[in-house]
Amino acid sequence: MNNTIINVIDEHAEELTSLAKKIWDNPEMGWTEFKAVEWTSEVLRKNGFEVEVGAYNMPTAIRAVWGSGKPVVGFAAEYDCLPGLSQKVSSHPDPIVEGGIGHGCGHNLLGVGCLGACIGLKAALEEAGAPGTVIFYGCPAEEQLTGKGFMAKNGAFFECDFTYAWHPSTESRSTLGVFTGVEGAIFEFTGRTAHAAGAPHLGRSALDAAQIMNIGTEFLREHVTDDVRMHYIYLDGGLAPNIVPNHASVKYFVRALSRKAAVDAYSRVVKCAEGAAHMTDTELKITSLGGIYPTKQNTVLAQAVQDARKIVPLEDFTEEDKKFADEINRNFPQYTEKTVPLDYENEELVHVNVFGSTDYGDVQHICPGFMVVECTEASLAPGHSWAVTACAGSPIGMKGMIRVAKLMGIAAFDIMTHPEKLEAAKEEFKQSMNGEVYECPIGDNVEWPYK
Repeated sequence: MNNTIINVIDEHAEELTSLAKKIWDNPEMGWTEFKAVEWTSEVLRKNGFEVEVGAYNMPTAIRAVWGSGKPVVGFAAEYDCLPGLSQKVSSHPDPIVEGGIGHGCGHNLLGVGCLGACIGLKAALEEAGAPGTVIFYGCPAEEQLTGKGFMAKNGAFFECDFTYAWHPSTESRSTLGVFTGVEGAIFEFTGRTAHAAGAPHLGRSALDAAQIMNIGTEFLREHVTDDVRMHYIYLDGGLAPNIVPNHASVKYFVRALSRKAAVDAYSRVVKCAEGAAHMTDTELKITSLGGIYPTKQNTVLAQAVQDARKIVPLEDFTEEDKKFADEINRNFPQYTEKTVPLDYENEELVHVNVFGSTDYGDVQHICPGFMVVECTEASLAPGHSWAVTACAGSPIGMKGMIRVAKLMGIAAFDIMTHPEKLEAAKEEFKQSMNGEVYECPIGDNVEWPYK
């Protein structure tokens, strides 16, 4: 059945790359991915899936199903983009729209790669006459970190025996390590305006409060565990230097390798904000953005992917592809003449923690799951950069996307047709949870994201 999966995905390669390019040409931010949802749904319907758009009461979520009975496998797809990363397929920074949005994380490839895996897996199960259900989950707003959390809150993923996801990368080396969990919030301070020169004593500076909060956070860094990361940006800080600002706001992400550590560090950031409000005689409003779990990679599902890597041929990158990647790499200071343009050879699994985050961690706390990594970018392309956008719209990105679709399809078929492997994955998941039960970190106080 492996050849069936490979051949069927190859037969659909033009259809899949056309869809990925169309999504790349029409980037959409999280919660607004209506074109991507429409086009993705069309391809799913065309290939025999029953498609629900607006699943889980979320206008840009998809639940597409083929098959029946057990086992049930889910594929977690994404299609949102990033601000400020508009870029042509060019080896130097060259935005299509200055300051515009773009696929600087390769999610135009991510969702379509999952779709390809579903098509190949469906064909293999049909040919084998094997039972099982294949579910494509179109997941909004991964870059806002809470798309899958909102889906889970409304019932998604609990029907699955296991899931797969993947992410574009500079290499083809997956990790069994942890991607950090996150808590996020916006802190708004309201004070009293006054003339900063003529009557400063009448003012209560909201900007002072925001700055004091951030200073408190900076001192807090010494007193948290090494895995904690705290990032913030100012959203608002006043109108003019001679006007005491009556409003200021900052946005925070607090990350850690465990949910407990992230929540603990976040609670201490809140105390910094509360203290700053007292010190400046301002009012504080906290708007929770919700949180996500760290990842929980499953070794049984990981090994199925590693076995598939021995079966699926490497990407057929041309000399032109490699030249383009090399030209991109030359933009970055770590480049040397020995730098490999594309790091796409199969690599062994590693166990390295990653301090980026993904809301797929929520799914991995509901059922066994594994996130595959595959080369779709120049080897030095920084994450969330113009270079990633350029590669995501190029043949480099498309070829990596087609290969990873085959890897996930073959791995999922292996697990679905070997009950002992599925039971081993479930037992590993049970042991890793150690009695813990998933509790959605999107509380009722988190604002509904669709405007």
